Formats: sequence, structure tokens, C-alpha cells
Amino acid sequence: MSTLAGIHAVREALRAGRALERVLVARGTGGPRIQEIIELCRQRSIPVRFQSLEALDRVSGQAAHQGVAAVGAAVGYAGLDEVASASSLMVILDGVEDPHNLGAVIRTAHAAGAGAVIIPERRAVGLTEAAAKAAAGALEHLPVVRVVNINRTLAELKKRGYWVYGFDERGPERYDRARYHAPAAFVFGGEGRGLHQQVRQSCDFLVRIPLAGKIASLNVSVAAGVALFEWKRQRGGDEET
Repeated sequence: MSTLAGIHAVREALRAGRALERVLVARGTGGPRIQEIIELCRQRSIPVRFQSLEALDRVSGQAAHQGVAAVGAAVGYAGLDEVASASSLMVILDGVEDPHNLGAVIRTAHAAGAGAVIIPERRAVGLTEAAAKAAAGALEHLPVVRVVNINRTLAELKKRGYWVYGFDERGPERYDRARYHAPAAFVFGGEGRGLHQQVRQSCDFLVRIPLAGKIASLNVSVAAGVALFEWKRQRGGDEET
């Protein structure tokens, strides 16, 4: 993964619109140039992480970082407006932290005919090199949108006519008996936690995948595969977004 070090390099990358995964700022570092970088990150919804000088030294290697470093994204992110109007299915991940799970979901979503994957900018993994590798080329064809707030994004999608289906082990309806309306947004929770309470409350339907064994839930990438291909089956199997 590419790394930029130094105030000027990071500021110019932000101004140029380069795809960045996150920006690191040393704790205690301040001044107008640092504030400009933080404001540029806010405008572009790029997470800012305040870390120790030692952490920035490790990220930057031998480069003089001046208290600022940036980690480049494997690929760029798309905007919600770019994809929402042209898709009959969006996949939303509520806090997936494992890059291999993210990449696997992206690959499956593309194979099932989804129009985009949406991820939050905080407390979730982004498009790292590991995620891109796990996606096995799907990132070249399927856009990924990074948003500030999942709940606000769900509200926006509802305004655009989307029906929101949350996949939760406590959902009252089985995934294979639910009737999926279009356009649809499928929401999957992160590892261990599942859907956050507010996200759960924002869903129009809560759907479960019944399990025969003693394990309470599936890995998120497996659950996404089961659900997405049921959606594809109901849509006729060969239809693409």
C-alpha cells in the first residue's frame, strides 16, 4: 500500500483528489497547515487518525513526515449519487473490519449482480491491498462507496425508493421466504456484533438465515453469498443491474 509522508505531500494529494484510505496526524501536532489538512479530509470524508510519533515513524519508514502521513487506498471510492440511480441492489456493510471479508463480499456482490457496495468510513476496514486481493479483480467492475453515516445513507436510499433488508439472526422472516422488492438495499453486520441497533431499526425488514448447527451465525461473506444469490434467483437468475 502506498504511503505519503509530510505536510506538503499529503496536502497536495488531498487537493488533487487522490484516493486515500486514511490520514495520520501525530498527537500534539497543530498549526494552520495541519488544520487545513484536517479540513480537507473532512470535506472528502477521509478518516483522520491521531497517533503517536512512533506510529507515524513506522508508517513513513525513513521519510520525514512532519507529523503527518497518509495511506493510499488500493482504488478510489465512488459517490452515492453515481450508483444509487442505476442499481436495483445495493450491498451495505455495517462495520466489517476484516479486509478479507470485505474483499469476499465485493467479489460475491459483483457475481450476484449488485450495483455497488457501501461501507462506513469509521470503525470499518476500507479498500486496503488485502481487501483488493480478496476481491480477485471485482473492484475493477463494482464501485465501492464510503459514507460518513450508515443510518443517514439508509434514509437517503429510502427517499430514492429503496427497500432496506437487514440480515440478522433474530429476524422474523426467513431469507428464502422473503419477497424482495426492487430497488433493494441488503445490510449485513460486522464480525461478531452483527447489525448495530440503530441500523437494525432503520431497516424495513429483518431477515434471518436459519442454521442447523450450534453456531449462532455465519461469517459475513458467507451470509452475503447466501442472501445475494437468493435475490438473484428471485430476479430470474440472469438479470444484471
